[in-house]
Amino acid sequence: MSFYEKYLNYRDFNFDGFFQNVNDEDILRILGKEDLNETDFLTLLSDKAQKHLEEMARKASRLTVQHFGKVIFLFTPLYLSNFCENHCVYCGFNSCSGVSRKKLTLEEVESEAKAISAAGHRHILILTGESRVQSPPEYMKACVGVLKKYFDSVSIEVYPLSTDEYRELVKAGVDGFTMFQEVYNEETYKLMHPKGPKHNYLNRLDAPERACMASMRSVGIGALLGLENVESEAFFTGLHAKYLQDKYPDVEISVSLPRIRPSAGHFAPKFEVSDKKLVQIMLALRLYMPRAGITISTREKASFRDNLIGLGVTKMSAGSSTEVGGYTLPNKTEGQFDISDSRSVEEIKRMLCQKGWQPVLKDWQAI
Repeated sequence: MSFYEKYLNYRDFNFDGFFQNVNDEDILRILGKEDLNETDFLTLLSDKAQKHLEEMARKASRLTVQHFGKVIFLFTPLYLSNFCENHCVYCGFNSCSGVSRKKLTLEEVESEAKAISAAGHRHILILTGESRVQSPPEYMKACVGVLKKYFDSVSIEVYPLSTDEYRELVKAGVDGFTMFQEVYNEETYKLMHPKGPKHNYLNRLDAPERACMASMRSVGIGALLGLENVESEAFFTGLHAKYLQDKYPDVEISVSLPRIRPSAGHFAPKFEVSDKKLVQIMLALRLYMPRAGITISTREKASFRDNLIGLGVTKMSAGSSTEVGGYTLPNKTEGQFDISDSRSVEEIKRMLCQKGWQPVLKDWQAI
């Protein structure tokens, strides 16, 4: 079974009609439950549930501390390349954007790795543009060989691979995987990705499951909020995460909640995602999936990220750059999107400690 079969159960669902019938009694009943079902989760995403955010926040905070303790895991991204074969209309790296292109040499990868590890990071997320020609799996494995000298955990956020290719990367030292479906609405997905390999909706949708089958230690997913109706997209994200968590209980499943940010393409999102709605989505996810990791990136403003501590977040990027060569090279490229929180690792650590939370720079090491 693929998650696509689950998606089909709700593809034509009348979300607006469902939300119109939600009432306060439904929400209070759900808040009194320990195990939430799909309908409960959807109810907590309704506008009417916003009146109960305080109660949701108290329960979400309790569940987060219960399952994760008062710790926040810190990581940073390393962009290896920005060559791309796709034409994602919202992305500054798309094949028609005209940005300068670069792929790091292994020597440059080592230079970036030294600088990032010197800042304290022990976990790194590597990204490439979606070009199999410019960034084949063999190139990724060679980069991982360099990075393993400096980091205890290496995760990937790259174009969809086969199960066997994921297994080869696991053998090379990769233990984490992240992939955004971008948008779960199948029709909108095709409009947002009109050309290139990424046009294949099912290939991308099934990639996280292939990563689970390849024995990745952790798998993260998410939708790029703002491309489609936010409630339905949040709902499908949660369903997808729950599907993976139930089917692969030995894999750590996490969810990212990125809002689309300005990029070199100057794409204007059709749907607004307010701060309040993003908080609501995060709280609903925590109540629906108490054991799932939740990541908030540097796309969000520093003050907003600070205020989310204790409400469900378990992972934060820190000291980030979205440029190829962004940490050490003088000829760095344009970034994939604008960063809103430019604080250093030390500044993020200090903020967390002041709030009574422990920053974690290393929580895993392969034997």
